[in-house]
Amino acid sequence: MNLEQESKTIVKTSIVIMVWNAFLAVIKLFAAIFGKSGAMLSDAINSLSDILTNIVVMISGKWSKKGIDKDHPYGHEKFDSMVSVLLGVAIIITAFEIAKAAATTLYEYLFQNGTIETPHYLALVVAIATIMVKEVLYHYTKRNAKKARSQALAAQAMDHRGDEIASFGAFIGIGGTIFFQWSFLEPAASIFISLFVARLGFKIVKEGIAQVVDQAAPDEIQTEIRAIVAKHPEVCRIDELKTRMFGMKLYVDLEIRLKGTMTLRESHAIAEKVHDDIENTLPDVLHCMIHVNPECDPSKTKTGNV
Repeated sequence: MNLEQESKTIVKTSIVIMVWNAFLAVIKLFAAIFGKSGAMLSDAINSLSDILTNIVVMISGKWSKKGIDKDHPYGHEKFDSMVSVLLGVAIIITAFEIAKAAATTLYEYLFQNGTIETPHYLALVVAIATIMVKEVLYHYTKRNAKKARSQALAAQAMDHRGDEIASFGAFIGIGGTIFFQWSFLEPAASIFISLFVARLGFKIVKEGIAQVVDQAAPDEIQTEIRAIVAKHPEVCRIDELKTRMFGMKLYVDLEIRLKGTMTLRESHAIAEKVHDDIENTLPDVLHCMIHVNPECDPSKTKTGNV
């Protein structure tokens, strides 16, 4: 899938998600007002914030998949990671507002003789429907995030799972209030929702920042790179291996040692084979740079040093 196709996938996915989030926001608001549910109102606010993040992700999808140009010789992939950070921050802010409103309601109920109305069954039905819709959207978005190699879409998929947990919390709170008359469960469910949503937001921010600051690839990827190099008997050993994340893709800087008696053409041909093997075997590798050092120490075996 080329950059243009990846961009189209991100935009298409974002539009589908935005339509569903708008639909969920409307029915949640309806259920919150006519079903008299504070937990459902918190969930509705969460869906409204999702619509804004959908728009941001859609815009980032267009920008991050632009090709290499004069001012951006490495492309625009990191824009996608930066948007995922902003998305995570937006999720954290939403969680804080939900918790603040719920804590106020719970405090007034427990210490100031405040009242909490018993919600209608309508709110319970909407909570169940939201859980089902969000599970479908989670798998749909996660699949397309892999296709488009988009960190922002991956963050959206995680957001769906967080929304699902949030709606499950609303379901417990509403159900407990309706069937057992435990009115405190409504605001308590909202606080529960906010904690899980905030945790998700921090996770998204952490992953986005890791990609912006050139964090190294996971150990298993580096082990796989070493295994690929080991398949080439001409390579005496790896002198240095550096990797850095670039959005959801990867840059590899590799120093290998070859016999000093080789000609420039011979050493270049071997380096090119190793380069092609790494890029063809690992599709997430955006570019592999190989530097060749001369001389091999006959006392060191290839198996123990590559």
